[in-house]
Amino acid sequence: MTPQAATKHPAGPQTPPLPQAKPEQLGLSPVRLQRMSDAFRREIDKGTLPGATVMVARRGQIGWFEALGKQSPAASAPMAHNSIFRIFSMTKPIVSVGIMMLIEDGHFVLSDPVAKFIPEFAGQKVGVENNGKLDLVPLKRAMTIQDLLRHTSGITYDHTGNGLVQQLYQQSRLRSRKITNAEHAALVASMPLVCQPGAEWNYSRSTDILGRIIEIVSGKSLSAFLTERILAPLQMAETAFHTGQENAGRLAEPFPVDPWSGEKVELFDMLEKPVMESGGGGLVSTTMDYARFCQMLLNGGALDGNRLIGRKTLELMTSDHLGPNVSVADSPLMPAGHGFGLGFAVRTAKGMAPFPGSLGEFFWSGMAGTFFWIDPAEQMFVVFMMQGPAQRHYIRAQLRNLVHAALE
Repeated sequence: MTPQAATKHPAGPQTPPLPQAKPEQLGLSPVRLQRMSDAFRREIDKGTLPGATVMVARRGQIGWFEALGKQSPAASAPMAHNSIFRIFSMTKPIVSVGIMMLIEDGHFVLSDPVAKFIPEFAGQKVGVENNGKLDLVPLKRAMTIQDLLRHTSGITYDHTGNGLVQQLYQQSRLRSRKITNAEHAALVASMPLVCQPGAEWNYSRSTDILGRIIEIVSGKSLSAFLTERILAPLQMAETAFHTGQENAGRLAEPFPVDPWSGEKVELFDMLEKPVMESGGGGLVSTTMDYARFCQMLLNGGALDGNRLIGRKTLELMTSDHLGPNVSVADSPLMPAGHGFGLGFAVRTAKGMAPFPGSLGEFFWSGMAGTFFWIDPAEQMFVVFMMQGPAQRHYIRAQLRNLVHAALE
């Protein structure tokens, strides 16, 4: 059986597949790609990975697409090409493209203050820790749309640390899927910032705020806007903030207790329609759906003759926006030799990072283990899907080593 011919579960709406070719026709070694799949099978056989899909595409065609292991540790169904995954923060690049589309429509500019759209942000202060208490300090400058896109807003996440501001996040309703995007944005605005806007890169709820700005500017719900402007034009038929009961047999699930960390794993119910449409982490998707988004990005903003975003706009998004003056909080999400653009991490050095790659490649990932990268220099993209939170950083580095080894 060829890697492309693996099991499919019965499907609802069909996402058109991207064209396929033999690996050797695309400058990929089938022997080395098989070694990659074998490496992941070893993890599955050891009981450290629940199951995964891996796709490698080059020069506009898929050269390798395998579904490995089981879809859920609790059931016998094999992982399938069209299994459905929580993609968590791989939602962020889609929402970031949506914001830039509104900029292309002339609704605002990157330097516009966030408070122009959400007035509650006008009164924010920075929380500076002082002897176990927070001193609230005025802003030196307003938080902008660009700050939200590149995570220099001063907003944070409740799970990226345990400082006093993050403790306020942890004690709030920010993680609830039962509040609206408007309520969520107002809650974030009511909290102090962890730093001055523009001073530091802190991974954060910034993209959730971008999702709310999309709603305000477009006059539509975030899901309606994304469907109309991005998902439907790309024929990403199975990407949404939840999926229907008819797809209950296609959901990829994690181990109940993570074998790497020993921690209980609790991910959201993909069949439940949330009130909060999280622009930072709420979408579910399939490997082929996300591959269509990646191919559009690799093509410079268009797919199948349908242009979503301008070539120069995308070039701006995939350039480093941090530079030497922005300090980067210690995070495995931002390896050495990398910067951050408008919605993507960007490779800025050939060396330094502990894995191979090309200058100018861009990528992001999801908390439960999903991952993609786009390498314009090699005309390649890779999509990897699993639901294994604790394994994600190790597996991402391993995947990069194995894919790059297969390039002829």
